[in-house]
Amino acid sequence: TEALLARKNPSAPVGILADNSLEWIALDLATHQLGITLIPLPGFFTPTQWMHTIQSSGMQAIFVRHEDHARNLGFVFKHDYSGSLQLFERISILSSMSAEPNLNHVQKVTFTSGTTSEPKGVCLSSQQQWDVAQSLKDSLQALNIRKHLNVLPLSVLLENVAGVYTALLMGAENICVPLNQVGLHGSSQFDAVQCIKAIEQHQAQSIIVLPQMLQAMVANCLPHDERLKSVKFVAVGGSKTSPELIQKAQELGIPAYEGYGLSECSSVVSLNTPMTQKLGSVGKPLPNRHIQIASDGEIQIKSQSTHYLNQAPSKDGWIETGDLGYLDEEGFLFINGRKKNVLITSYGRNVSPEWPEALLMGLPTIAQAVVMGDCQSELCALIVPSKASVSTEELDAAIAQVNQSLPDYARIGHYILAKEPLTHSNGLATANGRPKRDLIVKQYQAELDAIYSIHH
Repeated sequence: TEALLARKNPSAPVGILADNSLEWIALDLATHQLGITLIPLPGFFTPTQWMHTIQSSGMQAIFVRHEDHARNLGFVFKHDYSGSLQLFERISILSSMSAEPNLNHVQKVTFTSGTTSEPKGVCLSSQQQWDVAQSLKDSLQALNIRKHLNVLPLSVLLENVAGVYTALLMGAENICVPLNQVGLHGSSQFDAVQCIKAIEQHQAQSIIVLPQMLQAMVANCLPHDERLKSVKFVAVGGSKTSPELIQKAQELGIPAYEGYGLSECSSVVSLNTPMTQKLGSVGKPLPNRHIQIASDGEIQIKSQSTHYLNQAPSKDGWIETGDLGYLDEEGFLFINGRKKNVLITSYGRNVSPEWPEALLMGLPTIAQAVVMGDCQSELCALIVPSKASVSTEELDAAIAQVNQSLPDYARIGHYILAKEPLTHSNGLATANGRPKRDLIVKQYQAELDAIYSIHH
């Protein structure tokens, strides 16, 4: 708190670029208390994305571990703050501060990597974030969770709100260790064995993971694994999860439950819990969430005064999510796919690629799948096998199995083997594992052309 107030401009936004630590959490809580805007810089951003984030937010100071990191980003004046992190300030004032009059109500600007190279900053108030945490606490109270292990980077809003704040409201302990100790290396390398070891060591009762992390855990644990016996709740979010994966995890004794959220709604919107769950859904909306389905099937969510950096809040408070889905008669929310990802076959049929993809990725032989074939008579899947040893026969059988549960227009007619996995570091996936479809199509255009020219 003293360091934040001793800056040249004590009310200006402050950034943080650092690995997970208790100091990170303390800094975040201090900015809530002082009404200062905090801007977490994800470690998985490129230097260009960091610079865009700094310039657009008017960040005047930054907490980092290494001095050269700060200097490379334009922060040269070192504070005498003594923690394991160091505080650096800019010499010059960035002009964009004056362009954002609303920052005085904003505690956090969370930048989403999205599908474009320039990240978008979502402005959130303290109240919005704690309201979601309170709702989560109420929904999960019966589990009596006492130890939450932070497995995702704290620069990701989901771990902030659903992890740290929810645990604090429950009176639970946040076990916060460097990310490599929980198996996360860089932006897309995950060591499930290391993660399972950390869970056992700390006797963690809850964690939050992305679908591909759950898949790796399922592949590396035994039925009712002794190492995971402390775990009461594994929240899965970030992108669509196949129902088969959730079911497999639960059969092994991993209490995995899918949820759904958006940075624009300060994280979690709906969640399955041990008390109320329906396989294939993303759960029931949290008590304070209002959801409507537009005439074209798009999910819309009421959210008070959220806005993007340097943009006005929406007039009526309804956020268009870009996700297609429906609410069933019991109030469970189902996601069909992304509105802009919909493929239209040459027969005029609409297919959300996430549908066949989820089925493919529910099989043990397939780690990643991206379905393409816009304007074509048949769909084509790009496949990343789960192991190098997976044979062509096994993949043929997997495709045939999935096709049996799909209508003819949504079946996979052909597949291409990927040259490498789709990761954030090679630019073919976002940090939470969503495929960057346009870039993938561009990269595999020659193979697609070859397939479709032969079969036309």
